[in-house]
Amino acid sequence: MNQMQAMIQQAQRMQRELKKAQEALAEKEFTISKNGMVTVVVLGSKVVKSIDVDKDAFDAENKEMVEEAIALAINEANEKIDAEKAEIEEKITGRAGGLF
Repeated sequence: MNQMQAMIQQAQRMQRELKKAQEALAEKEFTISKNGMVTVVVLGSKVVKSIDVDKDAFDAENKEMVEEAIALAINEANEKIDAEKAEIEEKITGRAGGLF
């Protein structure tokens, strides 16, 4: 086997590993709570699975604070997902950003 074939096989193996890890990440749940009022569950695919608002937060005076807590929780979950994705890519390929 020549060096070029070995490099191609290594790249293909990394692609398979990366795909498998990304599929697992897409199904992983990230749970973030803010201010004791809001808990958001976001999948690694960045799909919001659930939003739980504490019953005590349902007050007209809290409306803006609850909305902000939801946005902050979703943004934090997305940041954690991005960080974990970069970590997976770097672990498998040796660099952030994937193979190419």
